[in-house]
Amino acid sequence: MSASTRRAPLDPVDPLGLEALLGEEDRAVRDTVRQYCDDRIAPHIGDWFERGEIPDLPGLARDFGAMGLLGMHLDGYGCAGTSALAYGVACRELEACDSGLRSFVSVQGSLAMYALHRFGSEEQKQEWLPRMAAGEAIGCFGLTEPDHGSDPASMRTRARRDGRDWVLDGRKMWITNGSVAAVAVVWAQTDDGIRGFAVPTDTPGFSTPVIRRKMSLRASVTSELVLDGVRLPAAAELPGARGVSAPLTCLNEARYGIVWGALGAARSAWQAAADYAGQREQFGKPIAAFQLTQQKLVDMALELHKGTLTALHLARLKDSEAGVRPAQISFGKLNNVREAIEICRTARTVLGANGISLEYPVIRHMNNLESVLTYEGTTEMHTLSLGQALTGHAAFR
Repeated sequence: MSASTRRAPLDPVDPLGLEALLGEEDRAVRDTVRQYCDDRIAPHIGDWFERGEIPDLPGLARDFGAMGLLGMHLDGYGCAGTSALAYGVACRELEACDSGLRSFVSVQGSLAMYALHRFGSEEQKQEWLPRMAAGEAIGCFGLTEPDHGSDPASMRTRARRDGRDWVLDGRKMWITNGSVAAVAVVWAQTDDGIRGFAVPTDTPGFSTPVIRRKMSLRASVTSELVLDGVRLPAAAELPGARGVSAPLTCLNEARYGIVWGALGAARSAWQAAADYAGQREQFGKPIAAFQLTQQKLVDMALELHKGTLTALHLARLKDSEAGVRPAQISFGKLNNVREAIEICRTARTVLGANGISLEYPVIRHMNNLESVLTYEGTTEMHTLSLGQALTGHAAFR
C-alpha cells in the first residue's frame, strides 16, 4: 500500500492542515478558550443576543482573567505575556462563539490596557493593569465621537488646564464596555494637541448612558461617554501619549485581533452550513449532494482558509523583530472582515429560512460582523490607507 493511500481523509474543517502550524502554547490556548465557550457560553448566547444583554459580565471578566486572556500579549503587571499568535488564536475562538466576547477582550486588553501599558506612568500601570488583567476592573477606550469617527484628529472633546488640574468636556460614542468600566482611557484636544487620560468612571461629571436598540453586537455593552466638567489631577494624563498617533497605535493593536476574530465567526457560519447541508434533504438526497451547494461550501472554505493564511503571516510578522506595519494590519482587517461577512451571507442561503433563526449562529454572526466591518476603521478608510501605501498618494486629505 502506498503512503498516499494510507493518509487520513481530508479534514473538511481544516483542509489545508493549517492547525499543524500552531505551536503547543497556541493549541493549548485554542482548546482552553474553545472548551470554555462551548460549555459556558454557547448554550446561552442566542438568548443573550435576543435579549440584548450579557448577564453577569463582571463574572465573565473574572473568568477571562483567570484564563489569562486579558492583556494576554502584554508583559508584566499580571499579564500573560503570550505571543501575538496565541492572542490571535484566542480572538478567533472567542468570536467563533460571538463577536461581543472578542470585542470585550479586545477593548479591555488591546485598547484600554495597551494604552496604559504603552503610554501610562508607572503609577497608572501599577494602579490599573494588575486588576484589569485579573478581570477585577474593566476598562473602556473613548476615542470615537458622535460627529468624528474616521477623522479622530478633529475630535471636539476638550481638556483644559485649571491650575494643576485638567478639566474635560465632551462626548464619546459607541464605546464598548463603557457603562461597566472602572476606568476609561479618554482622548481629548488640548492646547498642545491630542492627549490621553486615565479617567476613573466614578469621577463627578462623568456618565455613561447605555446605547440600546442595536441590531448588531447585542451581546455586548455599548455606551456613550459624557464628560461634563470632569476634573482630574495632573497625574491622570498619560505621559507617553502625544498626538493622534497614540490612539491610532492602540487601534492597530485591536485591529490585529479583528483579523483573527472575523475568521472565528466565518468558521462557525461555514460549519453550520456544512452540517445543515449534510442533514437537510430535498428531492430525495442531502442538499450537500447538489452542485450549487457544493460550490457555495467550497468558495466559503477557500476564502476562510486564505484569510487564515493571512492571519498566520501577520502573527509571524508581529512576533518577529521587524514587527508588522499598520498597512499590513489594514490589509488583514479589510480582507478578512469583508470575506467573513460574505461567508456568513452565503451560509445563510444554504440554511434557507432557518438561516434567520437564532437556533443557528449564522444570522447572529452576520449581524455582528456589520459592526466589525465598520469599527476600528471602515472598509473605505482601510482601502484608502492601503491605497496610499501602494501608490504614495493620500486620497483622503
